[in-house]
Amino acid sequence: MRLRPRILAISLVAALTATVVGPPAPGRAAAADRFGFAYVDNPLLPAAWTVLDPTRQWGSWKTAFPALQAEGMRLAPGRYHVRFPQVGAGSRGNVHVTPVNRTGHYCEIVRWGQSGTDEIVDVQCHKPGGDRDDTRFTVLWTYSSGLVPPVEGSHAWLQWGGAAVVQSYNSTGGGVSVLAGGVGVYQVRLGGVGVAGALAGNLQVTAVQPNAGPRRCKVARWGGSGLDIIAYVTCFDQAGAPVASEFTLSYHRERAVYGSFAPPKYTGYFSSAHAGQTNWNYPAGGFGFNSSVPLAPAGRYLVRYPLLVEKETHGQVTGYGSGSNYCHLTQPWTLTATAAEVDTICFDNTGSPAPHDFLSTFTSRV
Repeated sequence: MRLRPRILAISLVAALTATVVGPPAPGRAAAADRFGFAYVDNPLLPAAWTVLDPTRQWGSWKTAFPALQAEGMRLAPGRYHVRFPQVGAGSRGNVHVTPVNRTGHYCEIVRWGQSGTDEIVDVQCHKPGGDRDDTRFTVLWTYSSGLVPPVEGSHAWLQWGGAAVVQSYNSTGGGVSVLAGGVGVYQVRLGGVGVAGALAGNLQVTAVQPNAGPRRCKVARWGGSGLDIIAYVTCFDQAGAPVASEFTLSYHRERAVYGSFAPPKYTGYFSSAHAGQTNWNYPAGGFGFNSSVPLAPAGRYLVRYPLLVEKETHGQVTGYGSGSNYCHLTQPWTLTATAAEVDTICFDNTGSPAPHDFLSTFTSRV
């Protein structure tokens, strides 16, 4: 297997060094070419391929191979492989992982690649303090090409390799760039994906660490510049200190987190720090229908997505704001008669629950 708050001050931007990837070649795809999502519900998986929760997994392989399932295995403390069958695309594509626990464990991507016809995602998780340790988590891999009319929403992603953009995609054909600034600070610009005069869509970020060392990345600030989206990503080590890191970032507007729409039509996203077009739900009617209420202890929140209760489902969460606090899922989401309820929790660097803002996204496969 081959594995591999408002926008910050202008003075910071001027000091940054740029890596830019130009527009992709036109194609015919208007959605994700290939994708898979899954939930590792047993942190003590055996060291052999084991079928993952069938109610919280799906992928593009299901069209031709409906009986196949995503599988996982545990290799060592906190180290897992997840296999998406029949969708192998080498080291291409975008990957996200969100831990599911109440203990402050966090996870990063080590690498991803192809084995035979399958796509394998390599994940490492850590407990507060940085030691490698087991936890449940959700994982998503997606690969896209081609252009999408802006009126049909937008989707963009990139992989930052530490010194350059390794790969990227933009459904509008716009450019993608990363400007590396101070230690652990990165400005990302996604050309043409936003809405003029409004903050719209949702961002997700995941640290990538090929040496499996403890890393966390989040969105510190984001905003719009014309139709462009500009986001500042910050990354931290186990001590909560800023650190240079590789990462993946994705953006989706009026589409699912893996880039498709119609299907799925039961999909949405939510920002705890913003309103308007950062709060979207289809088919509830568009903007403003999702909600969040605080729970005990402080730093825990219940996000409700009305009507998103159809079939196999998936969720991702990213912390938002300054400092090294981070956020993820508390427990598996629940589907009531009227809504998907996504239990979310944020932590300080010691792994203690602490109030913080976050970006949440949730989708069905239909």
